[in-house]
Amino acid sequence: MSTQNTVVCLGEVLWDLLPCGPQLGGALANVAVMLQALGDNGVLVSSVGHDSFGQQAIDILQQRTLNLEYISVDSNHATGTVSVLLSQEGVATYNIHENVAWDYLAMKKGLALLARSADAVCFGTLAQRSMETRETIRTFIKTTAPACVRVFDVNLRSPYFTPEVIRWSLEHATIVKMNHEEVASIADCADAPALHSDAKQLAHHLLERFPIELVAITRGGNGSLIVTRHECFDHPGIAVNVVDTVGAGDAFTAALTHHYLRHASVRVLSEAGNRWGSWVAGQLGGMPEVPESLRRYLDHQIAASEK
Repeated sequence: MSTQNTVVCLGEVLWDLLPCGPQLGGALANVAVMLQALGDNGVLVSSVGHDSFGQQAIDILQQRTLNLEYISVDSNHATGTVSVLLSQEGVATYNIHENVAWDYLAMKKGLALLARSADAVCFGTLAQRSMETRETIRTFIKTTAPACVRVFDVNLRSPYFTPEVIRWSLEHATIVKMNHEEVASIADCADAPALHSDAKQLAHHLLERFPIELVAITRGGNGSLIVTRHECFDHPGIAVNVVDTVGAGDAFTAALTHHYLRHASVRVLSEAGNRWGSWVAGQLGGMPEVPESLRRYLDHQIAASEK
């Protein structure tokens, strides 16, 4: 049995208010739950309100065996919610409500010890929209051990990011993962506007300028591009009947992190991210339950990609 790594996810837990009804999600919550399903110790550092949505979130996360020790309950702010609209193709657009519990995440007692024990930490831009949570995320990341893998999942949600937030995150990341629609924004923030439409060259630019070891760029149904200083792998993607795209990129991030911690090849990292991302795109919401039989099957498919 493989080693269980502790992966801390810093950021939002919220309810996606889909046309079919509320679904629990939030990028970092989705990543933590998928990491737990893959066999790691997924730890979510976040906050919910003292309300029915908050209690329901805790109940569901507990059912997924997620470590809940670092999810605080805020009596002054509501649990986060997002109004989600889906196109005919299942692509989501978001209206993210402000001044919610995860906007007020404090660096409470015990988080420094958790930071020093983490094998990896995942963070994005959205939770850095508020000063308090941004400072908590940055303090946590600075407290991690030198060997800790720092995964910056870009996840831009306008208008909740700034060039300064992106640059700081790039400067403190081991892995950067973005989607193809975010390439132009990252190019601008990395002082490389000429690379708006050249994902591969942008990846090389980031690797040269920042202490980043790997850049992953997802392309929806067209697969992904993963670039390191020594390798580049272009994956064509996995065909799937899309239900909605909510959480597909988060599943890619979780699978990428899980296998990176096990020193997998770039080919395996690509296969794992695309296999899990496409499976989630074929499910409703960003946090579908993962049957053990499915995990074993996809583990086999991913391992076979090396041969």
